[in-house]
Amino acid sequence: MALSGFMEFFQKGKTFRPNKKFNPGTLRYSLHKQAQASLNSGINLRSVVQLPEGEENNDWIAVHVVDFFNRINLIYGTVSDYCTNISCPTMSGGPRFEYLWADGVKYKKPTQLTAPQYIANLIDWVENQINNEALFPVSTDIPFPKTFLPLCRKILARLFRVFVHVYIHHFDRIVAIGAEPHVNTCYKHFYYFVREFDLVSPKELEPLKEMTLRICRDASPPPAH
Repeated sequence: MALSGFMEFFQKGKTFRPNKKFNPGTLRYSLHKQAQASLNSGINLRSVVQLPEGEENNDWIAVHVVDFFNRINLIYGTVSDYCTNISCPTMSGGPRFEYLWADGVKYKKPTQLTAPQYIANLIDWVENQINNEALFPVSTDIPFPKTFLPLCRKILARLFRVFVHVYIHHFDRIVAIGAEPHVNTCYKHFYYFVREFDLVSPKELEPLKEMTLRICRDASPPPAH
């Protein structure tokens, strides 16, 4: 499924939050377009995620963090009417996995929230991170901070939890609207990317392990760089 088809499909429905966009003419915008073009070409997703020759690792990761944020935002928008404080009283992925929210500001200690409360806080938190130019520089003249990669790992691990909740608790809705192939493609792209750059630990990926083995042709970690 090409990215253009994915975005077209989901934009027919509602977006949970406005998309974060790259400014035309910037390096990030060019990399964003390059990533889109690779997806649209139908190349194997395992190849698509690899760092293009001559590009900087952090720039490539920054672009993907923002793109995944936008796409997961769209996916959640399709099920958000069905994800309520009553239907989803905890942010869980089945009986074995529950996620507590902490942001160091409003929630200083890990706190149990309903799934919609957790995801609303998560979306707000990610938006604040990627819109902070000290954390996600918009100019190549400004170096990435030393905290950049640890922050991206935290963002991506938390975004993965939205996949967990949607797949385990709202998959019937995804199937009902014909979105399953689109969501699977987005998930595979996300999975291959985070494994390529070792951005989400295997332990964190555990809740969707069986599904990953089923929909990803090669779910083993990539060779060490």
